[in-house]
Amino acid sequence: MDSKGYLDMDLLRFSTAGSVDDGKSTLIGRLLYDSKSIFEDQMEAVTKASQRRGEEGVNLALLTDGLKAEREQGITIDVAYRYFSTPKRKFIIADTPGHIQYTRNMVTGASTSQLALVLVDARKGMIEQSRRHLFIASLLRIPHIVVCINKMDLVDFKEERFEEIKEQFEDFTSKLQTQDISYLPMSALLGDNVVSRSKNMVWYEGPTLMYLLENIHISSDWNRIDVRFPVQHVIRPNTDEFHDYRGYAGRVGGGVLKPGDEIMVLPSGFTSSITSIDTFDGPVKEAYAPMSVTVRIDDDIDISRGDMIIRPNNVPKVGQDIDLMICWLGRQKLTPRGKYALKHTTADVRCVIKEIRYKLNINTLHRMEEAKDIGMNDIARIQIRTTKPLFYDTYRRNRITGSVILIDEGTNETVAAGMII
Repeated sequence: MDSKGYLDMDLLRFSTAGSVDDGKSTLIGRLLYDSKSIFEDQMEAVTKASQRRGEEGVNLALLTDGLKAEREQGITIDVAYRYFSTPKRKFIIADTPGHIQYTRNMVTGASTSQLALVLVDARKGMIEQSRRHLFIASLLRIPHIVVCINKMDLVDFKEERFEEIKEQFEDFTSKLQTQDISYLPMSALLGDNVVSRSKNMVWYEGPTLMYLLENIHISSDWNRIDVRFPVQHVIRPNTDEFHDYRGYAGRVGGGVLKPGDEIMVLPSGFTSSITSIDTFDGPVKEAYAPMSVTVRIDDDIDISRGDMIIRPNNVPKVGQDIDLMICWLGRQKLTPRGKYALKHTTADVRCVIKEIRYKLNINTLHRMEEAKDIGMNDIARIQIRTTKPLFYDTYRRNRITGSVILIDEGTNETVAAGMII
């Protein structure tokens, strides 16, 4: 395949979640191994490590447990990102931890994912962790969820057990806002239904995991209706060749931009039209999320970082009092009436916590309105007031313009990930 075709390939970001010992790391190891995405020296190192631990065969989980502490304890602690590709698609996997105290790591790994793999042990069925993972996937609006019912070899590959677990999940997901959910029986250890079809489960007629990952339709996951282009950088080369060049660089957050389109710039409200859209590889006829491009316009308008280019008749919400659903990531608890720095697309502002509405019990989905004590890994609904108006959409409408992060100004630590309601 020529390099141009390779660069144009679809990229699917997916995250894996499951309880401890559900086989997430083994599954990713199996995907990498069976799709021939492992270098020989990596395989050699894993083989030696497996022998050192006195294990039979090769422990594929060791391919993703990158930290020494993870390998020694046999658990995943931090989010491990792995990259691999097949002739059809490129993939970035976020392998997220299963432990309750690492909820924040799961939120981090899943926040940019288009698909979530939720692993479950066929012997145990749905457990508290499964509920948490499904809830977070639905909270983060991950468009596609695949429930991988793993370790089917330990329940004699029985169809009845698969159907039983599927029913448990369907009962719970009916309360969530999930759009597309599939169920897949597999054995990551033996490779059944991962890349190749299982000879042990002829009763299962659906796709293998690899077929699903390669063919799931993702181009409509982005908002192609509302034009949102947060300006990141003003490009003025000031060279003889590009003497009068002035472009506005950024990543398209929604909609489709084309030369000739009428645009409006926020906050000034001035209008103009696009003359050209440039990329590293030259000009393009259209730009859409998540492309990074430089937009040039007809008129000389004062535009700087944090401004947003939109369509005149399709304006985002503008406001300073904003309702957020947050996952608290900081070690220090949330301070009521506290002041924090806030990042939203390319804009930097400050904000104050006006009100803590409720804390959410992730396992029962109950709102605890009396609980105002928000600590690490908690999920809560709050209201903030910003020092300057933000141009935003709800997170449900656009994951890019609907998300924020809060930063502790004293330590510069990211303390919360927020979704605008």
